[in-house]
Order: sequence, then structure tokens, then C-alpha cells
Amino acid sequence: MITGGGTGLGKSMSRRFGELGANIVISGRRKEKLEETADEFSKLGINVLTCPGDVRKLEDVELMTSQAIDKFGKIDGLLNNAAGNFISPTEMLSPNAFKVVIDIVLMGTWNCTSTIGKEMIKNKKGNVLSIVTTYAWTGSPYVVPSAAAKAGVLAMTRSLAVEWGKYNIRFNAIAPGPFPTKGAWSRLMPPGFEDFEDGMKNKIPMKRFGERHELENLASYLMSDGSAYINGEVVTIDGGEWLAGAAEFSEMDKIPDSLWKAMAARRKKK
Repeated sequence: MITGGGTGLGKSMSRRFGELGANIVISGRRKEKLEETADEFSKLGINVLTCPGDVRKLEDVELMTSQAIDKFGKIDGLLNNAAGNFISPTEMLSPNAFKVVIDIVLMGTWNCTSTIGKEMIKNKKGNVLSIVTTYAWTGSPYVVPSAAAKAGVLAMTRSLAVEWGKYNIRFNAIAPGPFPTKGAWSRLMPPGFEDFEDGMKNKIPMKRFGERHELENLASYLMSDGSAYINGEVVTIDGGEWLAGAAEFSEMDKIPDSLWKAMAARRKKK
């Protein structure tokens, strides 16, 4: 099962899993987007099930889990990919904005991991992979809710790798650097501040952003039996960015207050 599997990088990883022969369960809040993706996958010969739902709601996760088991008999792997984020000065964030990110990223991961993990315990086998960030351990300005939530996911990954290893369940994480997707970056970037991308790219030792197939291949390896002895690890795939300088969004210091206010106003309209 892939949460947030209908769009963006989640969709890319789901497609690759399916191309390699896996039965795919994709979940997300937008039913129409999931169905659109499933139709695309089906034309490629991928066996796919859509499970609309909100990972923040335990009852939705329980329903998605039962639907997947009814269809395929069991769940061998879980990719915790669903995420939410705001780029904003922390003093401008409301308590609700902070809570939204924590609920999606941390509580959503917990809801899926605990619910599906119990089924994996019954089967004495499973594989849980979570998408985190390098600022889960370095921290970063302007994304405090996301940094806090991803740090929690990383701690959960390492803790359960030890606790549930006895059930033959593996827990690992991937910390991607910048892998631009049209939807995510258009929501995150300030209007009229497109040059930020060039500044971020120049901070990366390899002087480029990640390409989707690179993330797809790493995720596929960590979800496969070829990595059966890897447990409790976080694999960074960022071209060396975090080693060159922590705090991914530190460049945001250059954004004037007027643009921050414009971004806040744009979010309120949605």
C-alpha cells in the first residue's frame, strides 16, 4: 500500500513497483485522482486497487486496510508517503496550520503503520518504508511543523525496527533532497520567487535536482527481498546537499515580508 500514491512522487514509485510485478494499493483523499491514476496503471498491465481515504482518520485507514486484504489476501509492504507542508515564517503559522502538518505526516504514518503493522505481525512478515527528509535530523527554518513531524517518523522507524524485528518486519526510511514536482513546488514556492530554485540547485554538490527514476529505483530496492537484511536505516538521496550545508530552506531568509503575506493569503483562499 502506498499512501499519497495517486500523484507526484508517490505515483512514480507506485508505478515502478507495479512494473516490477507487485500488486498495488494506492490511497489518497481525492477519489477522482486515484481513479485517473489507476486507469493509467491498468493500461500498463499493473494490478491496482484504489482506496480513497484520509490517513488522519483511523477509521479510513482501517477501511483501506480491510479493502486491500479482501482484494489481495494480505499486505506485504507499506510506503508511508502522504505528506503536507507549509513554507512560512514560524511566527506567522496558526496552531491549526501546525496541527494539520503533524496530523498528516506523523499521525497519518502512525495510523497506517499501527493498523497495517498488526496485520503484518499476524503474517510474521512485512516491510514498512517511510519518506522523511534530511531536515528530520538537522532541522530547518521555515518548515518547523514538517521538520518536527518527519523527525517523529524517523524515530518511529528506528524504534519499530528494533521492537518488531522479531516479527520479521523491517522498517526503513528514505530522505530525499529536492525532487521537484509541478504540484508540490507550485504550492510551496512564493509567487515571483522562481529564482529560488537556482539558488537551491547551486547548494547541491552535484548541481542538479534528483530525477524521479532515481528515487523509484531506491524505493524499489528497499521494498524488495534484495534488501532483506537492511533494517532501521535511513537512506539519503540528495546529491550531497545536506552534507554541504544543513537546513534545506535557509535560503528563504531572502524572501521579503510582502511575499510571505501573499503566500499566507493564497493558502487562506483554498
